[in-house]
Amino acid sequence: MPKHRDPPDRTKRPLGAARLDELALAYVARFATSRAKLTRYLSRKIRESEWTDEVDAVAACEAVADRMERLQFLDDRQYAVMRAGAMTRRGLGVRRVKAQLYVDGIAAADSGEAIETAEASAQESAVGFARRRRFGPFATRLADDPKLRERQIAAFLRAGHSMTLARRIVAIAPGDEAALAALDDDAGLD
Repeated sequence: MPKHRDPPDRTKRPLGAARLDELALAYVARFATSRAKLTRYLSRKIRESEWTDEVDAVAACEAVADRMERLQFLDDRQYAVMRAGAMTRRGLGVRRVKAQLYVDGIAAADSGEAIETAEASAQESAVGFARRRRFGPFATRLADDPKLRERQIAAFLRAGHSMTLARRIVAIAPGDEAALAALDDDAGLD
């Protein structure tokens, strides 16, 4: 006969500024994060718990984030560069990088270098995306069906690449290394 488990305890656990600091330290030790992501995490923990300190919970949250920045556990500029580099290596385009940095709460002043890097490697990222998805020069056969081509272009657009670059890569015949090399020589691709 199967054992029945007791339902989980849904009562709110007490939380104070010291424990909030411990949670933040554990979070930044485990994850690369931005200030905004850390404060969202801490705010969620506060909502899930019963605040027991005299200090205002929001003020405690900001104080913890300030402390993590002083200790150099948080650096939004460095986080943005790391995040943008990882995304472009995965084959994602500039629009997706910008959107993710916005979601991660990175200010425009801190995201400039990361976006410039993503723009500089846009073509390389798009070719990597095509290689992984086996589009254009990496396909096993020519995509002569217009609907298939449009689906492939739509995949490029969802990945954050420009329409011009997507159409040019999808138009390259499978195995055409010369056309792929010529793509590197062309300038002016948004």
